[in-house]
Amino acid sequence: MVHIRDLPEDILLDLLSLVPGRDLIRNCRLVCSQWRDLVDVGTLWKRKCQLEGYLPRGQDRSVPDWRVFYFLCLLKRNLLKNHIAEAGFDHWKLDSNGGDRWKVEDLPGAHGRELPHPHVRKYFVTSYGLCTKHQIIDLKKEGYWAELMDESKPDIVVKDWYAARFDCGCQYKLNVRLLSADFIVLEEFDPECVVIEQWSDAEWREMTHTFHNYPSGVRYIYFQHGGQDTQFWSGWYGVRVTNSSITIGPEVAS
Repeated sequence: MVHIRDLPEDILLDLLSLVPGRDLIRNCRLVCSQWRDLVDVGTLWKRKCQLEGYLPRGQDRSVPDWRVFYFLCLLKRNLLKNHIAEAGFDHWKLDSNGGDRWKVEDLPGAHGRELPHPHVRKYFVTSYGLCTKHQIIDLKKEGYWAELMDESKPDIVVKDWYAARFDCGCQYKLNVRLLSADFIVLEEFDPECVVIEQWSDAEWREMTHTFHNYPSGVRYIYFQHGGQDTQFWSGWYGVRVTNSSITIGPEVAS
């Protein structure tokens, strides 16, 4: 009878490529020195990426470390919770709640427009006093271990959508910080406040930023956005925000 250890290496690689990635590291790698060496080889992780559809996008398809690439693709998702206001203000900490306070409304809203993403049906809206809210993402809890962040320093991509009403001007502000374990700011994206004049086109616009080659030690991400109207009208005439996202990892082919 043929034992599994007697199988050709190529066949073993094919079999191991069907095993979930975490099980390869936690269990299979500990079976014997042969399996340890196979799990450590880039060929196995490249096969897993191909099987699961994780292929680099763009002309430069070189991947320095296929195992890192695989886990970054596996983990990649929007790390902000309740980003399209479907659950009210769950997961958000309200920092400033001025005027008539934050509110959730349905798209397109009065004197507004539809967002170019049909799945988004709600937005957060500010008032005549400053309204800001934030989330803090714990990277370890989200599956991003320290060595992964410090050695590979994957791109951290921030996106946020904002709009004004046609009949009222507003201000929009975004602030994103990469924090250490002690909540020290290691890098920050803090663009100037965006001012939208009254009688605008009410189109939704995207604010985006990518953190590249940031310092080692990033353990948390702080995301804050908000604003207010510029006419100081009672009600909810301030900036509207929705479809916010923070993702970590490489772009993959669709």
